Order: sequence, then C-alpha cells, then structure tokens
Amino acid sequence: MTDLSVSYMGLKLKSPIVVGSSNLTNSLSNIKKIEAAGAGAVVLKSIFEEEIYHEYEDILKKDTAQFGETDEYLDYFDFKIKEDNIKKYISLIEEAKKAVNIPIIGSINCTSNHEWTYFAKKIQEAGADALELNVFIMPLNFNKSSEEIEKIYFDIANKIKQELSIPVALKISYYFSNLADTVTKLSNTGIDGIVLFNRFFSPDFDIDNFKVVPTNVLSNDSDLHLPLTFISLLSSRVNCDLIASTGVHDGASVIKQLLAGAQATQVVSVLYKKGIGYVATMLDEVKSWMEKHNFNSIEDFRGKMSQAASDNPAIYERVQFMKYFGEKEYDLD
Repeated sequence: MTDLSVSYMGLKLKSPIVVGSSNLTNSLSNIKKIEAAGAGAVVLKSIFEEEIYHEYEDILKKDTAQFGETDEYLDYFDFKIKEDNIKKYISLIEEAKKAVNIPIIGSINCTSNHEWTYFAKKIQEAGADALELNVFIMPLNFNKSSEEIEKIYFDIANKIKQELSIPVALKISYYFSNLADTVTKLSNTGIDGIVLFNRFFSPDFDIDNFKVVPTNVLSNDSDLHLPLTFISLLSSRVNCDLIASTGVHDGASVIKQLLAGAQATQVVSVLYKKGIGYVATMLDEVKSWMEKHNFNSIEDFRGKMSQAASDNPAIYERVQFMKYFGEKEYDLD
C-alpha cells in the first residue's frame, strides 16, 4: 500500500501537501474542505503585525485630537486592537482543533523582533500545533545595511525558541547576499523548519492612468524552479526541516520538491485557480507516480535528486547558460 505520510517539524502529516496561509485558510468551513481533500496540514491566514500597527495609527490620528495623547489612552488602544485581533484568531484555532484531525499551524507576518511575541504566545496557548513566522522584510531600506537587516532574522529565530515550546518555522525570501549560508546559519539557531520562499507585492505600472498596480499576485508553475534549486542545494546540509513554497501547481511539482529533499510542499495559488478539491487530484498524481516507480513511501525517494545525493553535484551550481544555448540553434525571428 502506498504511504503518502511525511514528518514535518516533528508533526505527522498524512500527505506532503500543506495548504499555505491565505484567505483560503481563514474559515472553519474551508479548513474542513482542506482536510477532506487530503492535505496534511493547514497554515492559518496570517496575523499581520504591520496591519495591526497601521490600525493603531489610524485610530490615533482620528481620536487623539479629541481625547488628547496620554500614555493611558495609547496603552488602551494598543491593548484593545491586539485583543480584538487575537481573539478572532484564537477562536478559529480552537474551533479548527475540535473539527479536524490535521495539524493546525498558526501564522504571523512579522516585520520586527518585538511585538509579535505577544501573538505567538497566545497562538500556542490556543492549542496550535506549530507556528509559522513569515518574516517580511524587503531589502529596500536605504538607512540600514544588509547585515542589520539580516540580523533581524536571527534575532527573531533566537527569541522565538526562548518563548515557545511548539515547533516553529521561518518563512523567508531569497533576498540575501548569500542565501545558502544564511539558511544554514538560521537552521543552527534551533528553529524547526524553514519555508522557501514567501512572495512579495510586485508592482506594475498602469501607463494610461499613471497608477501603480499589483501584478503576479498568484504564482505560476515556472516559479517552482527557484525553491527547487535551493531545496536541492540545502537538503542534508541544514539542521532543520525544509518545506517548499511557490510554484507548486500539480502532482509533478510536489514530486520534484520531494526528490530535491523537501519534507513537504505548500500550495495556495493553484487552489485559487482550481479549487480546494484539487489537492486530491495532486495527491492522486503523486500516488500514481510512486506506484509506477515502485516506491512504497515518500521516504523511499525523498532527497534522491538533491545535490548531496548526486554523482555530478556541480550541475546544481551552474550559472552560465552559454554552453546550453551554444549547443543548439534557435530561430529568434
């Protein structure tokens, strides 16, 4: 019998597909559908540290003129906003834990190493099986060096292990001067998992109305290759689990990431396009491929195509494409 189960951050998952943080994971009805489709775990929609601060600032702009700006006033609204947001989140965790049997992973989008710890503790107390910290720091700060920005990631990783007892994953971007070295060092902090990679807002220009508009909100299957490359390179070389995110759109892409060495894969965009039930289709594709190649469990082939397991490891690091294009003729007209 084909066994699709995997272990991720010490959690037993019935399949290697984890539905990532999104509006799809923001309701109990959808979480039930996600379990029914065969997903191994669900990451709840993130609490955004940044959004809560913005809400706090909006209230201050409206009301401080009327009531004054006392310490007591500021403390009250700071507390009230946090309580209102976390109360909703805690309710969803508690309801989901009663309704489904798959692991429930809380999620926080954090931009600093400070206030999010309040939310993290509340999420753990509510019964979440694990926590994913989506560290959302764009490399666009002209007043900070790359070292100062990267230090925030390590401060977060070190602090979270002091605060929580449940497993914790960091979801990070690829914006590092030496990504492989950074991920390796992050894995040595005691963090339980690293998710490669998160997605940032991508701007485009409306040239008729002169507006900045979003583009590529959802991932494409071609986005698979960047996480695939780094999962392949890092597999067996880090001291925590790796989970692949971005560009996982079918069963074949799940298989590829597992072959690279990922413990599991996250999916979101394809479910917006094809519905939550598509998880079952992806898992059927994985199962059929395993049966075709006589694999009884995912551990039979996980990491089989990582760089560490390769007879030709140099091929994973090739950055020059001239040899490839030089061997073929292309009509570009």
